[in-house]
Amino acid sequence: MRIDRRIPMGLPSVIPMPAIVDNFLRVLSRKRALCVFLAVTLCAPALGLMAPGWKKHENRREIEEMEEAWRQAVLKSNSAAMSQLLSDDYMAITASGTIETKDRTLANLRNGVLHFTGLDLSERKLRFYGTTALVTSRAEVTGTVANHDISGSYRYTHVYVRDAQGRWKIVSFEASRIRRVPRHR
Repeated sequence: MRIDRRIPMGLPSVIPMPAIVDNFLRVLSRKRALCVFLAVTLCAPALGLMAPGWKKHENRREIEEMEEAWRQAVLKSNSAAMSQLLSDDYMAITASGTIETKDRTLANLRNGVLHFTGLDLSERKLRFYGTTALVTSRAEVTGTVANHDISGSYRYTHVYVRDAQGRWKIVSFEASRIRRVPRHR
């Protein structure tokens, strides 16, 4: 009795195993490899096994969508949409230096104290620090606060933090007016 060395189990055999067994083992190996590949591909995001760049890209997309949702909420005075974007402990420092809570910000949108007719954003920079994201942008604003014209150019910062449920929320806002400095000759 001989042992066929082509079979990993080393089963005794009277006759050498035909090449079909080799082909069967190759096909079986391919199927196993395909199953492993599919399992990793489908389960990796849920297990946090994707490459770091993938998660960063996904976070960037989420924050950019939220920035547009914030812009639309401001333009449409949509306090319900704004409420979903802001954390409960949200704090804002306005361009005039006043501090506003989430409740005050939402009330100003609802009652028309804050009214925007134009809000064009540019020069956006987005940085991540773990579960915190920092967004800085330039804003060309057309609008009023308490019937005073606030139209002009501003820079603002949004600070986002991922909450316990895994959702990004705006926790802080600060705006500064861009003033034109006269050139010295």
